[in-house]
Amino acid sequence: MGRGDKKSKKGKIAKGSYGKSRSRKAIKAKLKRTASKKGAAPAAAATSAPKAKRTNTKKKAEA
Repeated sequence: MGRGDKKSKKGKIAKGSYGKSRSRKAIKAKLKRTASKKGAAPAAAATSAPKAKRTNTKKKAEA
């Protein structure tokens, strides 16, 4: 059950083939889910209110 075994997932990856243990539908669905998670986070951050700029809070020394 290694890279040379064409019935195992590892063997199918090595050969570049698909089948029962490595289906294209499952792989594409997984890629789609991860892409949608990555795409959703930046979009939510962009819709939030912009941050206020920092101002200098140090008091000036009076001489």
